[in-house]
Amino acid sequence: MTENAEEGRQALYALLGDLPDRARPVTARKVSEEKRDTYVLEKLMLELNGIEEVPAYFVRPLVESRRRPTILYNHAHGGNYELGKDELIEGRPAVQKPPYAVELTRRGYSALCIDHWAFGERRGRSESEIFKQMLWQGQVMWGMMVYDSIRALDYLVSRPDVDPARLGTMGLSMGSTMAWWLAALDTRVKVCVDICCLTDYQALIETRGLDGHGIYYYVPRLLQHFTTAQINALIAPRPHLSLAGNYDRLTPPAGLERIDAALRQVYAATGAPEAWKLVRYDVGHMETAAMRAEIVAFLERWL
Repeated sequence: MTENAEEGRQALYALLGDLPDRARPVTARKVSEEKRDTYVLEKLMLELNGIEEVPAYFVRPLVESRRRPTILYNHAHGGNYELGKDELIEGRPAVQKPPYAVELTRRGYSALCIDHWAFGERRGRSESEIFKQMLWQGQVMWGMMVYDSIRALDYLVSRPDVDPARLGTMGLSMGSTMAWWLAALDTRVKVCVDICCLTDYQALIETRGLDGHGIYYYVPRLLQHFTTAQINALIAPRPHLSLAGNYDRLTPPAGLERIDAALRQVYAATGAPEAWKLVRYDVGHMETAAMRAEIVAFLERWL
């Protein structure tokens, strides 16, 4: 980690509004535990932010282990506020089968997924209502979501069955955006996989695609300081796989080309050109079987 990269992380974090104290303790309460066909499911309530408890699922392989590589899985948006963390165990139409709880645990990984603000067991207020109240209070909804993800990492490294040296993050759509923001801000993330949402901000403006994202997505003054490529450059030289559809309106092709060109240069300069990989497919906003195979191979290689 270079001094400039650390300064970049601090500058990016500073744009995320008035966030809770990072020094506050993270605690967990296990609601239940059950064995499924290929994994154990723990239902948890996490104290992450001092405002409201955060429901979460932790899945682990059936065979006990002292330390396992672990993925912080980030759920998507898709206008489905009911699904939230259940995406990890149930999947969703845009994600290949089997759900990632099965895919990851059968390959020896554990995984954690939290409900983000307005989703799953945290719903009851609309995204718009939460955004407006937070804005009045000097907070940024995306900042509060990212904060919860960072604190979720704090929880993971506290578990004796998690290997803190082998933490990855991944997700599709909103979960993809969370993956690359989280990896940019927190170097404890060793591998980043983003699916169908590496969005170049300027390209999104140029193609009039701003309404494709919910209001949660928008961070005041962000474009005065960072491009998408500059945020993702903070991940280097750690391994980063990005998968995109050429027909996906949220990832305009011209923007993907700009990001790819910039990150190829960054990763080459850090001596790790093979650690950055963008793979594009002639599909829309969805994970394909080929993408799943690429993800599995990438995780096996780097994590």
